[in-house]
Amino acid sequence: MYHIDPTRTDLAVEFKARPFGVHSAELNALLLRMRGAPIEGKHVLVMTKPQAEWVLAEMTGDPPRARPISERVFTNLAEAEWHVFKLRWERLTGHPLDID
Repeated sequence: MYHIDPTRTDLAVEFKARPFGVHSAELNALLLRMRGAPIEGKHVLVMTKPQAEWVLAEMTGDPPRARPISERVFTNLAEAEWHVFKLRWERLTGHPLDID
């Protein structure tokens, strides 16, 4: 299993600059680790208006369901993905990302 090194903030910067599309091999490994984390408690985005609005949710229950956990509505998918990336980073490394 890929270990996320909390000092490799260069990978976070890479993701923020280009959340969609081609990533380096190292960032791909990190994203696979984040996306492969257990479902329970995983932060996800729920689309509330097709291709226009997303809210933050957390996966819970059996069968798994996305439970909204924030009133904040994202209208920019890249910003929403960055928000989720930072939450997953902190959960998996135990260290918050101090990158805005």
